[in-house]
Amino acid sequence: MAGEYFPAWARSVQQCLDHFEVDVRSGLSQSSIAKRRKQYGWNELEKEPGKPMWKLVLEQFDDMLVKILLVAALISFILAYIDGHSPDTSGIGAYVEPLVILFILILNAIVGVWQESNAENALEALKEMQSENAKVFRDGKYISDLPARELVPGDIVELRVGDKVPADMRIVKLKTSTVRVEQSSLTGESMSVTKTSYAVEENIELQGKECMVFAGTTIVNGCFLSVVITTGMKTEIGKIQSQIQEASLEEADTPLKKKLDEFGELLTKVIGVICLLVWIINYKYFLSWEMKDGWPTNFQFSFEKCTYYFKIAVALAVAAIPEGLPAVITTCLALGTRKMAAKNAIVRKLPSVETLGCTTVICSDKTGTLTTNQMSVTDLVLNGPAAGVTRQFHVEGTTYSFLDGKIAGLRIGQLDPNIQSFAEIASLCNDAGILYQGNTFKATGMPTEAALKVVVEKMGVPDPATQSIITNQRSSEALALNGEVPLGCNDWWSENEPRIAILEFDRSRKSMSCIVRKDGVNRLLVKGAVENILERSTRVQLSDGSVVKMTQSARDDLLAKLDSLSAKALRCLGLAYKDDLQDLGDYDGDHHPGHARLLDTSNYDKIESDLIFVGMAGIRDPPREEVRGAIEDCNEAGIRVMVITGDNKNTAEAICSEIGIFKDGEDLKDKSFTGREFMEFSPERRRKILSGTGGRVFSRAEPKHKQDIVRILKEAGEVVAMTGDGVNDAPALKLADIGVAMGIAGTEVAKEAADMVLADDNFSTIVAAVGEGRSIYNNMKAFIRYMISSNIGEVASIFMTAALGMPEGLVPVQLLWVNLVTDGPPATALGFNPPDLDIMQKPPRKSDDVLINAWVFFRYLVIGLYVGVATVGAFALWYTQASFLGINLAADGHTLVSFSQLTHWGECSTWKDFKVAPFTAGDLTLSFDDNPCDYFTTGKVKATTLSLSVLVAIEMFNSLNALSEDGSLVSMPPWVNPWLLLAMGLSFSLHFLILYIPFLAKIFGIVPLSLLEWLLVLVVSLPVILIDEVLKFIGRRMNQRERQARKLKWA
Repeated sequence: MAGEYFPAWARSVQQCLDHFEVDVRSGLSQSSIAKRRKQYGWNELEKEPGKPMWKLVLEQFDDMLVKILLVAALISFILAYIDGHSPDTSGIGAYVEPLVILFILILNAIVGVWQESNAENALEALKEMQSENAKVFRDGKYISDLPARELVPGDIVELRVGDKVPADMRIVKLKTSTVRVEQSSLTGESMSVTKTSYAVEENIELQGKECMVFAGTTIVNGCFLSVVITTGMKTEIGKIQSQIQEASLEEADTPLKKKLDEFGELLTKVIGVICLLVWIINYKYFLSWEMKDGWPTNFQFSFEKCTYYFKIAVALAVAAIPEGLPAVITTCLALGTRKMAAKNAIVRKLPSVETLGCTTVICSDKTGTLTTNQMSVTDLVLNGPAAGVTRQFHVEGTTYSFLDGKIAGLRIGQLDPNIQSFAEIASLCNDAGILYQGNTFKATGMPTEAALKVVVEKMGVPDPATQSIITNQRSSEALALNGEVPLGCNDWWSENEPRIAILEFDRSRKSMSCIVRKDGVNRLLVKGAVENILERSTRVQLSDGSVVKMTQSARDDLLAKLDSLSAKALRCLGLAYKDDLQDLGDYDGDHHPGHARLLDTSNYDKIESDLIFVGMAGIRDPPREEVRGAIEDCNEAGIRVMVITGDNKNTAEAICSEIGIFKDGEDLKDKSFTGREFMEFSPERRRKILSGTGGRVFSRAEPKHKQDIVRILKEAGEVVAMTGDGVNDAPALKLADIGVAMGIAGTEVAKEAADMVLADDNFSTIVAAVGEGRSIYNNMKAFIRYMISSNIGEVASIFMTAALGMPEGLVPVQLLWVNLVTDGPPATALGFNPPDLDIMQKPPRKSDDVLINAWVFFRYLVIGLYVGVATVGAFALWYTQASFLGINLAADGHTLVSFSQLTHWGECSTWKDFKVAPFTAGDLTLSFDDNPCDYFTTGKVKATTLSLSVLVAIEMFNSLNALSEDGSLVSMPPWVNPWLLLAMGLSFSLHFLILYIPFLAKIFGIVPLSLLEWLLVLVVSLPVILIDEVLKFIGRRMNQRERQARKLKWA
C-alpha cells in the first residue's frame, strides 16, 4: 500500500480500490486483514488514562492559601505539643486549632477530588456514537454483523437506511438512485446531504466531500457499497477526540480563581511582613544583650518568650487568612446553580457560574441553537384564478409539531381543489414520519419531507367527518405516550390513494415521484427543485381545479416568486402531477409490462414530463422565536454575538439578518466569511476582523476553525461563551471559557464537553444565565469584601496588641472560630442579595477587573482599623476603667491597673506590692495569691471574652454594610435580604453557644458575660455602621463626579 496520506475523495473509485489493494467483488482476505490490523490497530477511539487518585489529591493542595494553612497547622501542632507538656496547660484546647485547620483542608480536598473525578466523560460519549456492527464483504462472503471495531482500511462495507456509519469510507457503488446522509452533528449542516460516488477537488472542506461518509453519521436514504479509508483515531470523529484532549490541556482558570490566586500571593507577602514586624517590635522581650566597648555581649535568649511571640505570629497568619472563603464561594456558586436550574440552565462546573457574569462574546452555532434544527414549511405559493396569478400563505410554527401554529388565511379542512392537490402530493410523494419522544416531536426520514407532512396535517382533509375524528385524536392524552405520532390527515390520503411505485430522487433531474391509484386510475405525483419542475410543466392547475396552458409569462411570474422565497434563504420545492401515464396508466406491480421502464432510471425524465404545476413550498430551519429578543438583550448588555456554523453562507447570513445580529441592508463585506476564507487571512487580519464591533458570521466552518476562532478571541482578552449541540462543536465547547450545550437536541458528546447545558435549548436562557452570573459575581464581591475587611480588623487587633506590648487578646482557635463559623453564615447570606435592576444594561466587566479597587481598599482599611481599635479597646477598658459611658465594668470585683502597667505586663514580677483581688467570671472565682502576674495570662479570660464578643458583634454589623458597595442602609435596608438577618441571628446564637456551655467555653478559653458587659459590646460595635455610611456617602459623590466627567467627555 502507498503512503499514509491518501485523499480518497479526490480519486476515482478504481484508484481507491487499487490503493487499498482490494477487489469490490471479493473484499479483503484473512491474511490481508491480519496485516492491516497490525498496521492500523482496532477501529475504536483511544481512552486517555485518567489521573491517579494520589495525583488528584495532591493537586488540591497546590494553592497558595492552602499552603499557608498547611504551614500554620504544622506550626500549631508543634506549639500544641510544647504547650501540652507544660505543667500548667491543659492539652485539650491546644490541639483544637491545628485539628480544625486540617479538617478544613481535608474537606476541601474531598470536594475537589469528587468534582474532578466526575468531570471527564466527553470521550466516553464519543465512543457511544460509534457503530457496533457492520455488514462487511470478506473472502467473497458477506458477514452481516461483524463488530465495527474489527474493521480495517480496505474493507468493503454495505450500508443502507438507518445504519450508523462505522468508519470513514469512500462510496464505491450506489445500489439505489440516491443516497442521503444525516451528518449535522458532525458538520453542522441543517439538512441531510446527498452522496455520490464521483470524486471531488482535493482541497475541499468536509461538507464538500460528497463521495465520503463519516463515522458516527446516519444513512437516511438509499443503499451503497463503500471502502473503509480510515479507522479509529484517524477518522473525523477521532480527530475531534484529539481536539477535545488538546482543548482540555488549554483550559484556563476562571477570572475569579485568578483573582483569588493573586490575592493569596499578596496575602503571603503581607503575612510575612507583619509577622516580621511583630518580632522586630517585640524582640527585646526574648532577646537582650549588654554593650561593652561598643559591641554587644552577654546575649540572653528566652525560649519561652520567643515561643509566645511566635504564637502571636501564627495568630496573625490565622487572622489574615479567610479560612471560610473557599467554603462560602462554593456555597454561593452552588446556590447560583440552583437558581439557574430553575431557569433551565444546568451548570455542570461550579466556577462557570461566575465566569458567565463577565462573558463578552457569545460564539453560537446556528443549527439547533439559534434555529430549531427542525425543518418547517414557512411559505406556500399556490395558483390563483388565472395562470401566473398566485396566492401566498404564511405557515406558522417552527417545529415538527402539527399543533405548533396554523396556516394563516386557511381554515382547517376548507381546501379548494388546488390546495387539495398540494396536500395530496406533499403527503404521498413522501417517506418521512413524525415521532414523539421525550416531550418533543422528531422527524424520521428526510427533514424536508417531514416538514411537508406537518403542513399537510395543518391543512386538514376535505372530508368533514374524518376531520372531526382527527381533531379528537389530537388531545394531549393521545400524545402522552412516546412513539410514532398518528398523522391522521396523511393517513387519510394514503388510504384513499395507495402508492404502487416510487421513482427515486436523483441529482440529474432533481426530483422524485410516485404513482398512486385514485378511483381505479393511476396518477403521477412529483416533487423536486422548482426550476426543474417548471421546466417540465406544460400546464397549470388553477384554484378551482381547472387546468390551463403554462404560458411563458406565467412561468416567469412563478420564477419571480421563487426568487423572492430564495432571497429569504428558503429551500423551495415545486409540486406537480400528471394524469396521462400512457403505458403506466394501469400499472399495478412488477408483473406489469411497463415495470421494465421503472427499473431503468434513464426513463424517469420522460415519465416526469408534460406535468401540471400545482404550487411550491418554502422550507427552512427557522430561527427560534425568542432569539431576536435575546440578541437585543446581548447588544444592550455589551455582549457581542458571533455565529459559527457548518451551513452555507447565504443561509447563515439570512438567518443572522432575521434575528438581529446584522441590520437590514448592512454591508457584510468584513463581517461574513467561510471558515476557510477566514483562516487564509494573516494572523493580524484575523485579529482585526474579530476585534471590531457588532456581530460576525463564519459559515462552512469545520471543528478546527471553531477552535481557532475561540482561541484568537481568548488571546485578545475576551471571555468567550461557545454554544453548540453537535459533535463538531465539542472541541470548541471545551476550549471556550464557558461551553454551553443544548439539552434536548444536543449530542452527549457536546453535553459532556460543556460547562453548562440548556434544558430547553433556548438561546435566551443563556442571556438569563449571564444576568444571573453577573448578580452572583456582585454578591460574591460583597462577601469577599466583607470577609477581607473582617480579616483586616483581626490583623489590626493582633498587631496593635503586639505593638503596644499588651497581653495576647485573641488566640488562634478563637480567630478560627470567628473566620469559619461566625463569619460564614452572613457571608453566605450575602449571596442572596437581590440583583441590581440595571444589571443587564451595564457592559460586561473585564476579566482583569480588580476585586477591590483603591477606594474600596481604603474604606475597608478604615473599617479594619476601627475593628482593631474596638477589640483592643474593649480588652484595655476592662483592665483599666471602672466604667465607660456610664456602664459599670468593675461589678465582678476585678483589680484595675494603669494603661502603662497593662502595656508593660511582662515586667510585673519587678513591681513592688502588686496584688490582685479575686474576681468572678461566670461560675468561676479566680484568685492570684500565689502569683499576681498570672492576672495577665489566666486572669485575662474576661477581657478576652469581651474582645472576642466585640469582634463577633462588629463583624455582624459590618455584614449589613456589605449589602451594597455604595448604597446606604437607608435606601437598601437590611430586610431586602431577610437571609442576612437570619444568618446574623444564627452567628450570634453560635457565639452564645460557646459562651454559655461550660465545656465549649473551656475549649475556647472564654466565660459568660453579664448584661452590662453585653451593653459595652454593643456600644463599642455599633459605630462601624456610622463610619461606613460616611465613607459610602463620599464614594457616591466620587462616582457621581466620575459619571459627570464621562458625560462631558462624550459630549
